[in-house]
This record gives sequence, structure tokens and C-alpha cells, in this order.
Amino acid sequence: MGQTLSEELPHSKSREQMMLELSARFKDKCFTPIELYSLQDVFKSLADHQGSVQYIKEDTVARFLEIPDVLGSSQVLFQMMSYLGAFPFLQEAPVILELSYLVTVIVIMTERYKRVLAGGSSDRTKLLFKSLAVYDRKLPGAPPPIQRDELKALYSERTAGFAVDEPQEEPDPDADEEDDDDLVLTAFELLDIKDAVRQGEIPESHGAMIPTDNFRKLIMLLLLAAPLSPQESLSQFRHRVEDDELESLRAVAECILASYVDVEKAPGVRLAQFKAITLSVLPNLFAGFNNLFEHFLFSKNLDLSKKLKPDEQDAPKVAQPLVPYNGEILTGHVLSQISTFLPGSSLFRRVRPLYSGSEAGFSMGSFETKVFNWQAPTILLVSGTRIPDKPEGGQEVSFADSLPPKRFGNGSKGERLTFGIYVREPWKHTHRECFGDSETVLFQLEPVHDVFTASTLNTDYVTFTKPPSRQPCIAFGCPHPKPTQSNRRDGVFSLGAVSLLINDSFEYAVFNHNYTSRGGAFRTSTIRQHDFQDRFQIEQLEVWGCGGDKEAQAQAERWAWEAREAEARRRINLGTGDKEADRQLLEMAGLIGANRSGGSMA
Repeated sequence: MGQTLSEELPHSKSREQMMLELSARFKDKCFTPIELYSLQDVFKSLADHQGSVQYIKEDTVARFLEIPDVLGSSQVLFQMMSYLGAFPFLQEAPVILELSYLVTVIVIMTERYKRVLAGGSSDRTKLLFKSLAVYDRKLPGAPPPIQRDELKALYSERTAGFAVDEPQEEPDPDADEEDDDDLVLTAFELLDIKDAVRQGEIPESHGAMIPTDNFRKLIMLLLLAAPLSPQESLSQFRHRVEDDELESLRAVAECILASYVDVEKAPGVRLAQFKAITLSVLPNLFAGFNNLFEHFLFSKNLDLSKKLKPDEQDAPKVAQPLVPYNGEILTGHVLSQISTFLPGSSLFRRVRPLYSGSEAGFSMGSFETKVFNWQAPTILLVSGTRIPDKPEGGQEVSFADSLPPKRFGNGSKGERLTFGIYVREPWKHTHRECFGDSETVLFQLEPVHDVFTASTLNTDYVTFTKPPSRQPCIAFGCPHPKPTQSNRRDGVFSLGAVSLLINDSFEYAVFNHNYTSRGGAFRTSTIRQHDFQDRFQIEQLEVWGCGGDKEAQAQAERWAWEAREAEARRRINLGTGDKEADRQLLEMAGLIGANRSGGSMA
């Protein structure tokens, strides 16, 4: 178990004995009897043997979890497992994955440890970082090389191919990070280990980083596994890693990776970056591991459905589509990206297309017709190409004139931009004030993944004002365009500190990020702690409804009712021969008038 395996702990127990004791407690507290039986049965079917030792290897794990070879992520995942198996004596890593250590891995990966140990997501995030990190052996603070015994030599090839960073001359940005792994300390408390031993067993993370290429491969795996249920296998999503789909998956992973590091400048991700960004911008990034590792707790020998239908047990399965069909912006991969900060339970197989500009027309009227009847949360996505700082052509000039002078630089290098908004409340006209609530989320998907959660500084979450309003637009985070607002040039929009504004013709949009102001209706970025502004020409605009069949049926019934009402008003004929009198009667009945369209009286 590493270079210090023979050292004795208090109560005359070795580290290995203490690890086995913790594993036994995990078995008792974190698994049901049938889950434990299934795990033992699965392990028995997968294990290799070396003398009296039973263990599982990297290729066995990859084959069992059905990880696609094309991702190249099985090596990265196995590194994580070999490290986490040593918990809480992390200096003993890597361990050979015997059953007891596999128990610890599953408990941590599925977050079942919460049933036994205190500690929040921050502690698990740091643990995951260490399981992915490599060390520059030349840096101060890097752990000494691990002395492998004969059995560990079986895994000597496992570490091949993991990049180690070149020696860095600059100070370590994580040097001041307080190394207080509460999750590890809680495990020590559970095992009744003295304080002196506790502190000596927490490995430092100084000099550690996750190599960029390794992290990219893992992100692709996490995006693929995001919609996974315990009864589904990754092979059911094989179409998501074929041809163009694979390129789309890699492109989404690059946007997420760009949140952590500039791949052109840095060789890897440091601890401070990893913790801050994962917790604030991608809190659900590792959620896919929960159901992926649940597969170890389902034995095929207990799958009664296959015993009832033996002719179907080898038939390849295909998962139900994550979206009814791919939109111009929203695809299954993009939905996985959105699930990194919104609950996947309300996204996968629960989104419905409501509005597409290319199909229904780029106008506020068609937007209103398609979206306003949806009585559940919605996701608006808008994508386009950056316009130059010096406008070209009359329309760009007109749009630029409707905005305050641009004082900030661009937010990223990419020319293509994609933003979105999650709105929990039904859409409505904002005649006097904005709508939305504290659950509203503004976000960017491309070329950098970023999330701007709602704040309480003000409630200017969503504005929908149609012509002939003074300043028609759809805006998020902008002050409501009230006529009483002074200090504003006529015809010029007032942008919020963190805001997205779409003009009334749906031709142009602007995202503003005034970091100096510390935010408004939405909080400033954790990733880009500076001022920036992105102006772009809209190419695609979509709205998707979040909900199930119930919400879709309610919307369809509302559309059908409105169609019947419109048809009835068009056909109505009172037979008096006096059209003006007929119109007055219809106005008195409320069928036509100021805010109703009763069709033609001819």
C-alpha cells in the first residue's frame, strides 16, 4: 500500500486495516443487502487473480461500464478510482482495486458517503481534483515517488501517457490554499485516530494540476453520462459519439474546458481554479458519475426481465432521444452542458420546442404566439456572430446608436457566441415592471461556458415590451424601459450591469458584463473578473419548454381553443344588416375591441 504501509497507527492497527474498517462501515451504512450482494456478484464476475488477491483492472472497468474507446477517457477514470480507493489515507494511492477499495470508490463517486461522513460538495470537489492531478516532481511540496511492491507492478502501465508539467518558475497560485480536507478529517474521526496522525496523513496539493488533455477527455465522458439512469448503459448512447456527433461533443467539451483554463497558455488546471469554477459555474458536472457507478450495484443474475425474455437479452438497446429533435442550437450534447448547472431531471426527455425563429419568423409577435401559453419553465437560446466594434452597414449602425457607447472589450476570442436564459415563470408582457424570480439564470454556452445566477440587488430579471412601446425589446437584467426614466438619451437602451438585450427585430443582441459594478439583477462572472461586452448579429433564436406531457397537452389545448375562438369571431354574423351596430354589439360582448381581434366584419 505504498512506502509507509508497514507503519503502525494507534491501537496497533495498520493503515490497511483502518482502510478495511472504513470500507466495512461503508458497506453497512451505504448499501442495502441486495445492493451489497449485487456488488459482490459483479466483482466476482470481473475480478482477475494474483495469488490469493482478487482485483479489477483498467480494461475490465472500461468494458463493464461500456466506456467508448473513442473518448480515450478510461485511463483517466481508472486513475481517479485507484486514488479514491485509498481514502482516507490518500498518501497510499494508487491502490489495487480489491473489493474493499472498490466499495470506497463507489461510495465517493455516488455521494453515498454523506450517509456516514459530514462534509459538503466543496470537500468532494477537492478530493476529485487530487484524484485527477499529477505532480511536477521538481516542484517543492510534491510528494515523494511511491515505492510499488510486486503486485502494484501489474499496474505499471496505468500511469503511462499522463503528462507531467514542466517545472514552473512562477509562485504556485495554490500555495496559500488551506489544506483542511474536512471529508478526510471526518473519516479519521470516525476511525478514532489522534490529531497528530490526522494532520500527517493529509497530502498537500501544492504543485498539482490536472493536465488539460486528461480533463478534456473526462469532460466528454461526463457529458455523455449526464443523462444516464441506473438502468441505462453508455452503449445506449453510442450514436452520440459517432461522426459529426463526436465532433459536436468535443466542441461542447472545449467550451467547458475554456471556463477553467486558457489551453493556449496553461498546461493544466490548478486547484484554486478547479474548486471555484466547479462549485459556482458547473455544480452538476460530476453528477453523471452517480448513475454510472450505480451499475456496480446491479447484477445481471438478478435481472428478472432478462430471464423472462431470453431472446431479447442480447438485443442492442438505444436510449430514448434526449430532445424530440435537434434544434439549430439545442442538441443532446448542449442539453448535457446545460445540465451541469440546472437539474437534469427537468431537462432530459422533458424539453419541448416552443419557438424557432427560422421556422416561425423572427418577430416578437410570433414569439408571443408560440411561447406565452407555456405554463412551466422555459429556456431561451440565442446564437450569432460577433459584429465589429466599428459598425458596418446601416442596420449595424442603427443598432449601435441604440446602445450606450462601447467602453469594454470583447469577452472572448471566438466569433460565434451563444447565450441563454432559464425562466421559471410563464412569459408575459411587462407594461410596468419586469417579471422573473430568484431562480432565473442567465448563461453563456459558447465559446466560453459561464453562468450568471440571479442576485437580490434588483429584480430586473426579464422584460418583454412590444411595439408601440417606447423601447420594444426582450431583455434580461436591464432596467425596465419606463417613460419616466430620466438621464437616458431618447431611443438609447439602458443596459444592466450583467445583462442580455435582444432588439425588437431579433436581428441583433448585446451581452454586457460590468464587473466593476459588482452586478445587478444577475451576479458577475466567477471566471472572467473584468469588464466586457459582446455585440452580435442573431442567426438562431429558440425557446424550449421544460416539462412533461401534462404541460405539452395544456399548451396544445390552449392553442386549439384560441384557434376555435378566432375562427368563430371571423364567421359571426348577427344578420341586422347594420355592420356598425353589429360591431358595437360585439364590442359590448367583449369579443372585439381594444385588446381583442375579432376578425373581419365584411
